Amino acid sequence: MANQKKLDAITSRDVDFAQWYTDVCRKAELMDYSSIKGFIIYRPYGYAIWERIQNYLDQRFKETGHENVYMPMLIPESLLQKEADHVEGFAPECAVVTRGGLNELEEKLVIRPTSETLFCEHYAKVVNSYRDLPKKYNQWCSVVRWEKTTRPFLRGSEFLWQEGHTIHATEEEAREETLQMLHIYEEMSRELLAIPMVTGKKTDKEKFAGAEETYTIEALMHDGKALQSGTSHYFGQGFAKAFDMKFLDKDGRQKYVYQTSWGASTRLLGAIIMVHGDDNGLVLPPRVAPTQLMIIPIQQKKPGVLEKAEAIMADLKAQGIRVKLDDADKSPGWKFSEQEMRGIPLRLEIGPKDIENNQCVLVKRNDGTKMTVAIDENLGKMVSELLEQMHEEMLLKATQHRDASTHEVKTYEEFKETLEKKGGYIKAMWCGDPECEAKIKEETGATTRCMKDELTPHSDTCVYCGKKAKHIVYFAKAY
Repeated sequence: MANQKKLDAITSRDVDFAQWYTDVCRKAELMDYSSIKGFIIYRPYGYAIWERIQNYLDQRFKETGHENVYMPMLIPESLLQKEADHVEGFAPECAVVTRGGLNELEEKLVIRPTSETLFCEHYAKVVNSYRDLPKKYNQWCSVVRWEKTTRPFLRGSEFLWQEGHTIHATEEEAREETLQMLHIYEEMSRELLAIPMVTGKKTDKEKFAGAEETYTIEALMHDGKALQSGTSHYFGQGFAKAFDMKFLDKDGRQKYVYQTSWGASTRLLGAIIMVHGDDNGLVLPPRVAPTQLMIIPIQQKKPGVLEKAEAIMADLKAQGIRVKLDDADKSPGWKFSEQEMRGIPLRLEIGPKDIENNQCVLVKRNDGTKMTVAIDENLGKMVSELLEQMHEEMLLKATQHRDASTHEVKTYEEFKETLEKKGGYIKAMWCGDPECEAKIKEETGATTRCMKDELTPHSDTCVYCGKKAKHIVYFAKAY
């Protein structure tokens, strides 16, 4: 006999946010730990959410002229060392292969922490003239970065991602590409995940190793910490010169290409959990949810109940709704708790009395609202409209949290007090001196998340040193 007890409760977010997060990852069956630290198992439900993100982005990439490729997992050490800033940035995180079978390798092979060098080597071979440009490639793969501290989805020694790598004939094209991909990430977050992002340019200290400029999308979690959720990099000609990526231009002269790179990873699953989840578990935005509606039959062994539930499921599926039927031998209370933990956006309850009255009960996961509705030809339309409404409600709630947690400060004392008592984003002026940036991080734990120079300055002086300010910066503690 199946266990009929309710699911064990998870830790409250406000008691221990880190433990709450781990509880949700495990009990919602998104992942499991493997025998190697930092290398998690993506369980079917967690991987299905990633597939929804993957499908959305893959379509957007192809609509904008990008093609999928696949590069090798291993990089010769000598190849990685061709671009000095790049290798210096990744050296501490690299996993290295020194043996092949029973033999010592003549050259060490690095398991890719990212694939810039592989793309550069390939592009240098296949591009000869301006007619070969642009090259706009993307690959879906995993990368390995040997992290000291790991947490599921947020920071792992191995994680899944996509990495786009493009080369162009002109600086203007490359810069347009960089910002276009940033906007695709921002739109994906808003339209698919119901997460509003803060976007902007990283400081030189925080930019990607080897990039001239790095742009980021930053999400704000329930606990007031930020999460870098996707980045787009303008490389200029740094890698091009290191790897001799030249082309013959229309004017008959040999020129170096201009390059970009951009990526988003399974870290987005962590963002979904921490932005939308509650003390009952995961809360999935309807558009990214693998299952949008779960039908739970009440007194399912009574004649006609399962048959009616299956008929409703077939009808909703025919209308494009991702629906499942939970006919397991468990109590309704257990099923309610289980599906709440998994974050299923809508629950449909149907029992003998409902069938008599030609009705069912719908329950919204995001706010718990219950409603009794008729089972007729309008049910599918009502469910679809309700799912869209829930997306907008979740986006609005997350936006209100982000905005209410963004604090404008002018003095360093105000900065420290606000960070300690309120958390969230601290919007402050900065002189551009890396020393001030480093001191703020050392003294408060807050880092520069991005610069927003298009906004109106609210002060003329740097929040730390008092010198003339150059940038509006969003600071926050971050994952």
